[in-house]
Amino acid sequence: QVQLVESGGGLVQAGDSLGLSCAASGRTISSYAMGWFRQAPGKEREIVASINWIGSATFYADSVKGRSTISRDNARNMMYLQMNTLKPEDTAVYYCAASRARESSNVRSYEYWGQGTQVTVSS
Repeated sequence: QVQLVESGGGLVQAGDSLGLSCAASGRTISSYAMGWFRQAPGKEREIVASINWIGSATFYADSVKGRSTISRDNARNMMYLQMNTLKPEDTAVYYCAASRARESSNVRSYEYWGQGTQVTVSS
């Protein structure tokens, strides 16, 4: 089992930057694909970004491409998401997730989920 805990959410203003962290425990995540997902009220959970098991390949949703960076540190069992130029439409609960697949951007392939951290962007 992999336990995931997100941190770094909060209330920011449009145009600000924010960094999210995901701490994994229970097992090493070095063989797992990792992803950030978000869910806004009344909407389905959607992918924000994903990174393959060794960090050599990344995927970004069009909505965040060019202003977000996903990264991981397998030695520390950590994953990160840096988001810049935040917009009100980025407001959502952000979830960290792990997949036993080595590379995936499909939400259905992620088996382990954190509790989520709220990100609110005011205009």
